[in-house]
Amino acid sequence: MASAEQIKQLIKSFGSSDDSRFYATAMQIAAKEAKSGHTLFARELKELIDKAKKDRSLSIMDKDKVIHLSKSKRELEELIEISHPSIKFIDMILDPMIKESLQRILSEQRKYDQLIKHGLTPRRKLLLEGQPGCGKTMTAQALAGELGLSVFIVRLDGLISKFMGETISKLRIVFEAMKEYRAVYLFDEFDSIGSHRSQHNDVGEIRRVLNSFLINIEKDNSSSIIIAATNMPEALDKALYRRFDDIIKYSQPSQNEIISLIKHHLKGFKLANEMPIKEIAVLAQGLNYADIVRACDESKKEMIIGGKQVISESSISKFLQSRKRTT
Repeated sequence: MASAEQIKQLIKSFGSSDDSRFYATAMQIAAKEAKSGHTLFARELKELIDKAKKDRSLSIMDKDKVIHLSKSKRELEELIEISHPSIKFIDMILDPMIKESLQRILSEQRKYDQLIKHGLTPRRKLLLEGQPGCGKTMTAQALAGELGLSVFIVRLDGLISKFMGETISKLRIVFEAMKEYRAVYLFDEFDSIGSHRSQHNDVGEIRRVLNSFLINIEKDNSSSIIIAATNMPEALDKALYRRFDDIIKYSQPSQNEIISLIKHHLKGFKLANEMPIKEIAVLAQGLNYADIVRACDESKKEMIIGGKQVISESSISKFLQSRKRTT
């Protein structure tokens, strides 16, 4: 059984909200029980500890759901935004090669324990490249939705400080959180780290921040998924590329993808007879996924507000043309 000193340590760490110390002491007790031959109890204790880690709050205000941050992790609150997406890959229209890459990542994640057991590492460090609106952020959300995980969006504006030592310290906090809170960690607009390099006088300090990221991502052995998304891959240091398991490049949707996208987002709404979807798809060429979805949504709203029964060709064409003028 637990020694008197271990019980005291548990109570002290609980009172001071020192999660790391609390879990470490609990694991010591479990290990001691296992050595004493109480394997069933040790296994049950370890399962309780693992569950407590998952349930232990990260402080999130999500509609009517509030989770509290442990005292030692409050700094993390300034560095991330958290969402709980429910979308899946079926909700996305993807290039076949991208879809294949993402399905492979998903399959490996779903067989995580089996792969680890055989000494293999599942893909979980991804670099997504592409222009705004091409589906990078939605990919992170869909991957999280498929796996039942939250998305932790790393706020680079909160991460990057004028004092580089602070930035490195904050970066360490994010990577430490990956071990404690399994989630999809999204470094959006990741190229801002590269662009900051040219905006500061002290290039050496910025280089140290980049080197810190390289060290942290290479050392990271958590079960969390790390996604870096960039609009400007040319701004990234080439040393970054070999730290990622997969580099996925997004482009503008093809005509077939545009047709599928329009049909998908107008599903459930009655269209005017013989609406020429193929012709409308030609009109939408050059627009990204997000712009096409917005044009579809505007057409649906116009139909509802106007008390109309169908979405007309002129309506969807009008909003597509409008999106083109703003891009």
